[in-house]
Amino acid sequence: MVSIDQLSLPRQLDIVFRELDEELKGLDSGIVFVQIRNNVIGKFGIRHNPVPMRTEIHTISGLTDVQRSSFRQMALETLKLKRHWTHGEITYDFTVRQGMIVVDATLESNYNLASLMIRYPRNTYQELTSG
Repeated sequence: MVSIDQLSLPRQLDIVFRELDEELKGLDSGIVFVQIRNNVIGKFGIRHNPVPMRTEIHTISGLTDVQRSSFRQMALETLKLKRHWTHGEITYDFTVRQGMIVVDATLESNYNLASLMIRYPRNTYQELTSG
């Protein structure tokens, strides 16, 4: 059996979008998020605020097959912008406007100072700041 940490990040993201496909069929806006640790996607899901959708003017139609496929492709393309970090979160804020899906991606890197202290012991840190 293949372990999740043996899969590339694009393959993991593809799996995420396949898992969220049914939920995306019922939404036309929201935020898809993926949390990454050691280049492995752990937690993922959709943030959605249904309150504004309860007006008589706006009806929820959900994403079409083409829109969901385009969304997945755009998400995979954003991974090319991820550079030199292994921990963080990527959010994809999406909405449908005039029949087209619009996606705004945010890449957030996270670092832990305690783990950096292992890499940069106290005496090394003093040398770095004195120069």
